[in-house]
Amino acid sequence: MSTPEAAHGGRPQRLTLALASLGVVFGDIGTSPLYAVRECLNRSHGVATSPANVLGIISLVFWALMIVISLKYVAYVLRADNQGEGGMLALTALATSTTGLRPWAHRLALTVGLFGAALLFGDGIITPAISVLSAVEGLGVATPALDPAILPIATCILILLFFQQRHGTGRVGAVFGPVMLVWFFVLALLGVLNIARSPGVLVAINPSHAVLFFARNGRLGFLVLGSVFLVVTGGEALYADMGHFGARPIRTAWFAIALPALLMNYFGQGALLLRRPDALASPFYNLAPTWGLYPLVALSTFATIIASQALISGAFSVTRQALMLGFLPRVSILHTSAHQIGQIYVPIVNWGLMLGAVGAVWGFGSSSGLAAAYGVAVTLDMTITTLLAYVVARMQWRWRSSFALGITIPLLCLELTFLSSNLAKIRHGGWFPLAIGAAMYTIFTTWRRGRQLLFQKIKERSVPLEDFFELMVVERPARVPGTAVYLTGNDSGTPPALLQGLLHMRAVHERVLLLTIVTEKFARVPVEDRVRVQEFEAGFSRAVARYGFMETPDVPKLLMLPQFRNHSLEYVTFFLGRETVLPDKQAGMALWRERLFAFLTRNAQPATAFFGIPPSRVVEIGAQIEI
Repeated sequence: MSTPEAAHGGRPQRLTLALASLGVVFGDIGTSPLYAVRECLNRSHGVATSPANVLGIISLVFWALMIVISLKYVAYVLRADNQGEGGMLALTALATSTTGLRPWAHRLALTVGLFGAALLFGDGIITPAISVLSAVEGLGVATPALDPAILPIATCILILLFFQQRHGTGRVGAVFGPVMLVWFFVLALLGVLNIARSPGVLVAINPSHAVLFFARNGRLGFLVLGSVFLVVTGGEALYADMGHFGARPIRTAWFAIALPALLMNYFGQGALLLRRPDALASPFYNLAPTWGLYPLVALSTFATIIASQALISGAFSVTRQALMLGFLPRVSILHTSAHQIGQIYVPIVNWGLMLGAVGAVWGFGSSSGLAAAYGVAVTLDMTITTLLAYVVARMQWRWRSSFALGITIPLLCLELTFLSSNLAKIRHGGWFPLAIGAAMYTIFTTWRRGRQLLFQKIKERSVPLEDFFELMVVERPARVPGTAVYLTGNDSGTPPALLQGLLHMRAVHERVLLLTIVTEKFARVPVEDRVRVQEFEAGFSRAVARYGFMETPDVPKLLMLPQFRNHSLEYVTFFLGRETVLPDKQAGMALWRERLFAFLTRNAQPATAFFGIPPSRVVEIGAQIEI
């Protein structure tokens, strides 16, 4: 199975993908210099802007980038691709598809993976808000008189950003990639110019400065870790967006462009603070000469618009994966590329994120306020990723436990330390992304459980196909010319729509195809393994079609496969069951969850649109079912 970069051919195409990935994958982590160092030394932490503390902070930043992003994500986690796809649900599917897992371990991996995927939606709201707002606040540094206009300007930029999402990440990346290349060049240039004036900052590479920082500051130094974590918040989005470009272009862009530029800028900010502790109000913008401040604000604004793309694209990918794996109802998913299956646009998610981001801008009022809300959900996500990656390393890659634990335990120690530090943020706004994540997790689990109960009820009503054939002998229904295709979730028994048609209309088509579509726990299914057809008597046949969670079923295209060559598909009528869910107080789910499931069912995208079936050839037969 080809990966996204392999589908594009040789080295020139990979370099093009690497450039495009700068605009989609690295926007979030690439704009952290705007606020990360400032928040680390924020006076609310009580840590003085002394030379020793500055060197300690820069040392922590350096090693956080090297360990969390370079070693964990780029070198380690990107290996855990589910046929080219990344992200929390792709990793969860890999971890839970292994046969050696015990039932309790399987349930635990699924639960934490689902919660981690749900948290990504909270990050998708906070990231655009903090990124754009932190850039626009540069206007206040240049001209304090513009302070009242900062929130309205940030709101307008966010609205424009979400409106352009329908063009797709491929076109977005093609436009944003070159802009981010300029951004990283400017980051590096500003950093180098300031490092040249205070080269002593380079000693911060020595980790002893980070250790001494904690020795000097104790508990205050521990709390600062929550702000240090801001420099690595784009790591999870980096993995989630792997399906858009592939692992090799992402690695190329990181080691060749993004990492060097970020390190030079962070060291440059450290060099500036060694010379001028009073520059702490905005160490990033104070890197630039006075004449370059307005152009830098403009470039920063463009860069932060782009930064938001990483989490938005990641939210689209997670939505599609959750839908195909049975954790979300059908929603409209638009493909924006004829070549990259991972490049999609999900309207309902786009507008939901936009409303959330605008609300967060006005609710928190500043990037410092948003920084207090940022980090808790991301640290949880990173910790969950480390745990699931261990399962994949042991069960899928067959690594020795000593080797896998040798990687996992140090990462967990670091990330749990970050998590503990970030827990202090919960009462200052960290509850917000957690609340969004909890709401999405509730939807995931409610939809999955509701579908299980609904399927069980439908299965109880169905009769074995052999009994249906006997009923046909007794009833002697009219045989209607043409072919009827019944879509059913049960690959055994008689679809309720077929049984109702016989009982109420006393008619059955000359040829009947019972079609079940199954979603597998891997990204794609080879075409040769797509469908299995079984022939029965009286012109009946049953087909089970298998799709990966990154594929969208297309029923008319499916019926053109060679396996259906013995079926006359010239005159086809598609029959679909449409269930109306009636909540009751029976055992199964809490009544409020049953009502939520009924609401989701009513508002799901019609099956005809989702499966690509022409509406003019569809007959829907409804049924009311209590769960």
